[in-house]
Amino acid sequence: MTNDAHARPSGDTPEPLYDVNVPTPTHAERARALVSRITTGTLCTLAAEPEGYPYGSFVTVGFDAGNPVFLVSTMAEHTQNLQRDPRGSLLVAEREADDPLANGRVTLLGPCTRVEGDGWSARAAFLGTHPNAAYYVDFGDFAFWRLRVESVRYIGGYGRMSWVEASDWHAAEADPLAASAAGVVAHMNDDHADAMVLYCKASSKATDISSASMTGVDRYGFEMSAVTAGGPRPVRLAFPDPVGTPDEARAALIAMLKTARTTLNL
Repeated sequence: MTNDAHARPSGDTPEPLYDVNVPTPTHAERARALVSRITTGTLCTLAAEPEGYPYGSFVTVGFDAGNPVFLVSTMAEHTQNLQRDPRGSLLVAEREADDPLANGRVTLLGPCTRVEGDGWSARAAFLGTHPNAAYYVDFGDFAFWRLRVESVRYIGGYGRMSWVEASDWHAAEADPLAASAAGVVAHMNDDHADAMVLYCKASSKATDISSASMTGVDRYGFEMSAVTAGGPRPVRLAFPDPVGTPDEARAALIAMLKTARTTLNL
């Protein structure tokens, strides 16, 4: 289910400058990609005192088969809250854009249970993300807890949000470019800003623009902000084929630039 109505307030919505049917990650894929890059979050539990109030705690987190895993002390307030009422949620948020509300964030909801037995998968998932925790992982007052994801709220910034079914969340995979996307974007904007303009003019309706910059990249394609007479407008273009590595993305961008030059007779 998708609800993109909660966008930045504006007048009439202008006609998109690109084909809105180009391949695009699902919200489940975008959400999985976001949490794959962030290792902390806000765990919300229901307080025992004062009773019933939401209680937010900063926590470090790993992911085991799509479910968040925490290593927490039995003395912590949030642990005591979960022992009383297992319902919890985890907010994971980006902190990259200058406008805080333009950042992506994911809220995961579900029951939290203590990991019993050897808990090797939870241990491996958490220590793989937080190796320094090896110094205290075996302390007697620490234990692993797992949030079993039953519902997901994804917000990708203005105008991009939805509830994601738990089945879609668990079936999705993080984008293979998630860890390297920021570097690709920075490189293209720093060293190939002219290429952004050519991509727009050759493959979208953004033909009368003064500049453009890349804002995101994934296995299926990339997104740009094109500066038009009416202000910045989004443009998304698809790669000829999905990519799986930064090198493959680079090759696809070079091929698309050659095509753009040919199309524009340059």
